Amino acid sequence: MPAGSSAASGGPGGAAARGALQGLAALVTGGASGIGRATALLFAREGAAVTLVDRDDEGCRAAAQAIAAQGGKAIAVTADVTRDADCAGALDGALRAFGRLDILFNNAGIIRRASLVDTAEEDWDRVMEVNVKPIYLLSRRAIPLMARAGGGVILNTASNWGLVGGPRAAAYCASKGAVVLLTKAMAIDHGAEGIRVNCLCPGDTDTPMLRSEARQLGEPLERFLAESAQNPLRRVATPDDVAQAALYLASPASSFVTGTALVVDGGFVAG
Repeated sequence: MPAGSSAASGGPGGAAARGALQGLAALVTGGASGIGRATALLFAREGAAVTLVDRDDEGCRAAAQAIAAQGGKAIAVTADVTRDADCAGALDGALRAFGRLDILFNNAGIIRRASLVDTAEEDWDRVMEVNVKPIYLLSRRAIPLMARAGGGVILNTASNWGLVGGPRAAAYCASKGAVVLLTKAMAIDHGAEGIRVNCLCPGDTDTPMLRSEARQLGEPLERFLAESAQNPLRRVATPDDVAQAALYLASPASSFVTGTALVVDGGFVAG
């Protein structure tokens, strides 16, 4: 079960009083850092009440406090989203706090950099468990809630390496390819219930996970980041770059978009 939760809320006239997600409630996994944190803060600025879910209790609470500081509403739930009981507890916490769930952002993820033959079985299993299983666990509980309410949005974080292969990342590529096709299958199954399902396919983004890759590969961080910026836009993405794409897919601006994989990678897979 969730190890703990904390609440932080701004006043009704706070900075998030108006916006594209006004009056909606979102749950964001991997919310303590990186893309999850940036997206949670943006969703809150756009009017959503946000449930942040992460194993990192301190980081999750800090993100909720940052939302409160900008005038938004958030709760932090410490949970392991590879465990069904924790997923149930996180959703229950969101419903107790905000009474509804309109947006589910399945964003938690990890990477292990190794070729197939160099990937240990436990690493293969862990990558699949973290990158794919929580989408199943959370979505199967969220979809009936959304259907009864007349619809909702599910957003999954895949990767551009879920569309094209990458070196020394066999398990990661396999897991993110699974996320892309799982997204499409979910969109087909649940469109009639008013539920849109899409995925983001970010390229290299300056997050703690990206920096961990340099350590895994034994490469100097500066050189690794320079190599990561080899795309047509000649830079690494920021978490805010990806958060803006997430906002589009979560908002009514994409009301006729479902089953898509939105690439946010500076043109890396363009050619």
